[in-house]
Amino acid sequence: MNSKRKVAAALATAALTAVALTACTSSQSSDSSGEYVSGGTFVTAMSGDPGSLVPMTGISLEAREIISFHYESLVYVNADGELLPWLAESWEEDATSTSITYTLKDGITCADGTPFTAETAAANITYNADPANATFYYGAQVSERMTATADGNQLTVTSSTPDPFILANTGTVEMVCQAGLDDPDSLVETMNGTGLFTLDKATPGSSYTFTKRDDYTWGPEDVTSDTKGLPDTFEVRVVTDPGTAANLLLSGDVNAASIGGADQDRVEAAGLGSEGVRNPIGEMLFNERPERPTSDPLVREALVTAIDREQVGEVVTDGTAEESKSLVVKSPYLCVADGPQWTLPETDVEKSGELLDEAGWTLGSDGKRSKDGEPLTIKFIYDAATPSHAAAAELVQQTWDELGVTTELSGNDANAWSEQLFSTFDWDTGFVQIAPGGPVIVNTFFGGETPDKGGNNFMFVDNPEYDALAEQAKTASPDETCDLWQQAEAKLIERTDVFPIADAQDFMYLNGAEVERPNFIRPTSIRMVG
Repeated sequence: MNSKRKVAAALATAALTAVALTACTSSQSSDSSGEYVSGGTFVTAMSGDPGSLVPMTGISLEAREIISFHYESLVYVNADGELLPWLAESWEEDATSTSITYTLKDGITCADGTPFTAETAAANITYNADPANATFYYGAQVSERMTATADGNQLTVTSSTPDPFILANTGTVEMVCQAGLDDPDSLVETMNGTGLFTLDKATPGSSYTFTKRDDYTWGPEDVTSDTKGLPDTFEVRVVTDPGTAANLLLSGDVNAASIGGADQDRVEAAGLGSEGVRNPIGEMLFNERPERPTSDPLVREALVTAIDREQVGEVVTDGTAEESKSLVVKSPYLCVADGPQWTLPETDVEKSGELLDEAGWTLGSDGKRSKDGEPLTIKFIYDAATPSHAAAAELVQQTWDELGVTTELSGNDANAWSEQLFSTFDWDTGFVQIAPGGPVIVNTFFGGETPDKGGNNFMFVDNPEYDALAEQAKTASPDETCDLWQQAEAKLIERTDVFPIADAQDFMYLNGAEVERPNFIRPTSIRMVG
């Protein structure tokens, strides 16, 4: 199993829905006339190249984003977490949460011209349910407990155990056409799904160009190829420098780009419209492998108790800190309502020192802590591409220096993340975030198998109390499952398996267009504005 793909799975899985909280989005009016104008080219900036485009196993966040521009699911989740028909016109869920039947819309066709049928949908579920295929959805939304059958235009998915999120889990799997399922390698640089826009040209590292189909009739909320305001062409342009992206947006050379840091102020000043999604930018995770100092709960508790959460939160969010409400931060925000049940520790540097003493890391005459002759050294990693991460990491370093901790800061690009988290395991803590849309995805990280066994749990967390509550929640009734999941989250906080310092809004700014962005841009929602 390719374990390196797993971080992307939870980072990008936004396709769950059932118990929903209103999405934390912000929509501002554009300075345009507001009139929809059909035709032209919609251009969005992407900060990195997606690499492989295979939808079943695409490994990067950029890959998951671009995959969502063409591949569609049975149901559509909008920015408010509402569930709407997409490839399926309706569905009926069994009262026991063990079976669901979808009725597909008529006339759906694939990019290669073949019909998309209930049999093809069943083949997708079957493919993702096979552990040997190690897909993006396996273990989090679909597993070997599920079987799928087709009868005419109806797809029935059955689970051998109750699944309170069976609609969310199966309804949001991005569907691949039969030729792609038969030969996944054929999809590395091309796409074969049912999307409104088909991929015509791919220039890795530069741009990806999609063209609108003229026979599309099955979009959510009755979107068709003839819907007013749709562009004829959809271009994804790779722009790695944030300042350049901001310049292109302000000049109108691109219609949409995620902008943060110093560039955000000048984009805001231009009065452009925006769509925001919640970003756990200040979330800290810990490497709990036995050889790392952070394997000791006392050390983890000491480190986070020393941090001035308000101060670090303001720095890491660039002054836009929001209180973390849940480890679930993406649409449709499953089991976020009425939470959280956790309590974060108050800052207490004196207590931190006592905890380190208790853990055996004593303070020497040189002002440094050590145990058995070994200094207490913490490798703190962060995303080098996130402007506020470096400044916040330095602030944490200063705090821990006062405790006698030697802190090594390490800024990482995407490749370094993959190596450190899944191969070398050479890190202790840092601003490492996961951004799932539901607690089952969270569980694949904190309660699943470790990377050496093909799993998501790159922190090597072993929290029996969390595991027990998660197991209950997985098969609980829909009325009971969220309370159990929130109790489970609290156990992760109590044991300092995760420390959510602060969240922020990740804003995508718009010029000359409007979009809906539950997590990524929904192509059927693009409207060019004159």
